[in-house]
Amino acid sequence: MPQYVFFTRQNRDEFRLSKAKASMNKRAKDHKAMHLSRRETLQIFAAGVAGAVGTIALDRAPIARASAGGTLRIAWQTPAQLDPRSVSGMSEIALLNALYDYLFETDAASNLVPCLASSWQRSEDGLRYTLQLVEHALFHDGTPLTANDVVWSIQWQLDAAGTIADVLADIESVAATGDHTVSFDIKAPDPDFLYRLTEYKIVILKAGAEKPGEVFNGSGPFIMEELLPGDRAVMKANRQYWRGSPGIERLEFLFFDDQQAAIAAVQGGVVDGILRLDNFSFLNFTGDYRFNTIDIPTNAHHLARIRADRPPGNDSRVRKAFKLATDRDAIWQRVQLGYGALGKDSPIGPSFAQVFLADAQLPPRDPAAAAALLAEAGYPNGLDMNLHVPNSGAMPDLAQTLAAQWEQAGIRVTIQLEEENNYWVQKWLDVDLGITFWGDRAVPQIYLDLAYRSDATWNESHWSDERLDALIDFTRSALDKEARIAAFKEIQQIFLDEGPIIVPYFYAQFMVMASHVSGVEMHPFPGRTNFHTASLR
Repeated sequence: MPQYVFFTRQNRDEFRLSKAKASMNKRAKDHKAMHLSRRETLQIFAAGVAGAVGTIALDRAPIARASAGGTLRIAWQTPAQLDPRSVSGMSEIALLNALYDYLFETDAASNLVPCLASSWQRSEDGLRYTLQLVEHALFHDGTPLTANDVVWSIQWQLDAAGTIADVLADIESVAATGDHTVSFDIKAPDPDFLYRLTEYKIVILKAGAEKPGEVFNGSGPFIMEELLPGDRAVMKANRQYWRGSPGIERLEFLFFDDQQAAIAAVQGGVVDGILRLDNFSFLNFTGDYRFNTIDIPTNAHHLARIRADRPPGNDSRVRKAFKLATDRDAIWQRVQLGYGALGKDSPIGPSFAQVFLADAQLPPRDPAAAAALLAEAGYPNGLDMNLHVPNSGAMPDLAQTLAAQWEQAGIRVTIQLEEENNYWVQKWLDVDLGITFWGDRAVPQIYLDLAYRSDATWNESHWSDERLDALIDFTRSALDKEARIAAFKEIQQIFLDEGPIIVPYFYAQFMVMASHVSGVEMHPFPGRTNFHTASLR
């Protein structure tokens, strides 16, 4: 079992102050940091010497600190797939974000930001959107990006019948109505339609692109120079980038299968930054003069879910037993250390202030009542199940905390750690009990369309509820603001009362960057963070 430190927001701030003082005391001694290679960092952890940075003899020269216009190195988990139709891991999304462009992006406040689509118009009936494209974007092979490329890219995603087909299900047709003009006809008015086009898979490829995921001919700010599977991706600046030349010469993503090795690589100067780390590790960076740290609130969340289409989760009494066995506030304080916000078993969090069901009452934890429900459902001796957990961020800590709480209700789980990006290929949709992270989205409807309608491609809990489906369909196209808000709130109450998911918190997103790096604005969905604005000193 891991060792936990219990934090409230007050003693979290005290911890930060003590870290800052310790850092200042260390500054006089710490003039020179030794730079270890990725292989050497892994060797340290393989030997179990987590605190031994600088004690292993080097067999090559340290990596030189990047000068202005030099190389920015970021630690990510090893990607498993890079075809835009299939990506789901954060490192995979980050690679797409560096190499390609989107029609629209969102900023840290979830505002819509024009990208390849420089302007747009909506018809009076809300059924046609006409997008005007920038006229000077070039693919990496030098050919101009046109409306035909946009049409091909959208249709290519729709034909794949994957998650983007769920997100864009209401598209009737998409057509090029000029060299740089694209029109979308949709089946019903959709107040969120342009936000749907920000979904991370909808990058724009060159029409007829062959071997996407192996050949990367995008229009983005960086050009792939070398992809070494399991090691790193090396990208050079696209000096013809239509938004302006990047402020760095090269961008490298170094891949790690072990989160603590990635963190050690940041501490040792092997890489310049990291955007995926657990809360306690983030606190260890705060107050260290060598790094800048940032945390921002998001609607990203971790959830525990049970399959609702087969035993034991197809019995509502079992689902309620899991809820009664869980103390969400204790989990939030223990795992998230007071960062983020308390969850209420729904993907709709307080960052969606207008529609969030703020007055919803969480059921008080009652292990005895949970055990009684299990007995009533035919499990008088409790349950024994495997809990599948991606091996990144705070998810392993969440699993340990849930396991300890559930055990008191007779729910005994064996934790199965999974290599994160491989887990997202398919296994996460199949297991009976699992933990999942859901990244920040600009609008709540996208969560519902992707994962909670009965026929959704990412319906990981395999839950089917006719009343929920009808409400999801209503919120997708409702133009009456008050009626739509009421429907979103009813959806949240259904999740809280009957749903197969437990959402204990909405987590803050963290970034740690070496102090010589500037110009990187963190995105709530970390894979969508732009690095072409970075500069090094």
